[in-house]
Amino acid sequence: MDPNAFQLAAHGLVLRQWTSDDLDVMQELFDDPDVAYRTPLESPFDQAAALRYLHSAQQARRGNERIHLAITTDGQQALGEVLLNQATGSIGYIVGAAHRGQRLALRALRAVTEYAHTNIALSRVILEIEPGNHASIAVARSAGFHPTSSAPETVADKGRTYELLTWEHRLTTGRD
Repeated sequence: MDPNAFQLAAHGLVLRQWTSDDLDVMQELFDDPDVAYRTPLESPFDQAAALRYLHSAQQARRGNERIHLAITTDGQQALGEVLLNQATGSIGYIVGAAHRGQRLALRALRAVTEYAHTNIALSRVILEIEPGNHASIAVARSAGFHPTSSAPETVADKGRTYELLTWEHRLTTGRD
């Protein structure tokens, strides 16, 4: 493993950077109808898309723009992804269909939220969630995020138009 690789261990997870060894599992996790519907990821998400995504994630990390981390319980097998856009303070997450129901998204969201507040000194981090994405809303609420009063953002992607609501988590001096 690269000694300069970023890794974050918290809440029973090891969040680590993607590597070229992950291309097959990235394809497996991201080439999913639910992921295609809810995210801007390429669809179909084939081997070439996985390679483009890996290169983009690595470039974003080098530029201190975004951190894309594989969600693992053992530091090895990727079960999903959590990412942090350091400029906007936005967080996103995906858990593979076969791994849902294990609170992986919640634990990864908590870990990255804590990292953003503590290590990057972001006083506010956000999520952008479709109103009908009940699973993601439940994760956001459980992690201490709250809807903002901001107007929804209208997005057109992959032939559909939808709205995204902003949820936020603010650093507090007391317990969240």
